[in-house]
Amino acid sequence: MAFGLAYILLVLAIFVLMWIIVSIPIYIAAKIIKGGKASFGQAMLATLLGPIVFASVRTLAIIFLGFLGVSQAALLALVLAFIFWLWVYKASFSTGWLQAFGIALLAIAVFIVLALIIGILVPIAILLIF
Repeated sequence: MAFGLAYILLVLAIFVLMWIIVSIPIYIAAKIIKGGKASFGQAMLATLLGPIVFASVRTLAIIFLGFLGVSQAALLALVLAFIFWLWVYKASFSTGWLQAFGIALLAIAVFIVLALIIGILVPIAILLIF
């Protein structure tokens, strides 16, 4: 057996931790857009299902549209996949299409702000420790 139980548990723990971290911007964005009526569980579900739906729709659309001879199959597949990702947000948070789009855009902005804050605080913490 190439991987021990400890290794597998470590990988699973890292996966869950990253899933939680990536769900935070979605949660904050949904809270803002929905006026506080969004749960962290909904955000985690949307974060889990969004990329799965995106990848599945994009792959199937490229295959199908390419088979039909559509010249811009990859670009059209990307647009369709994004629409389905918005549908995941729409279904997860019980919103309309415009609110789902708002959650997606605001989540990107929240992610950038959090990344900047962490990027500033981590070096300061390292300097203070050492």
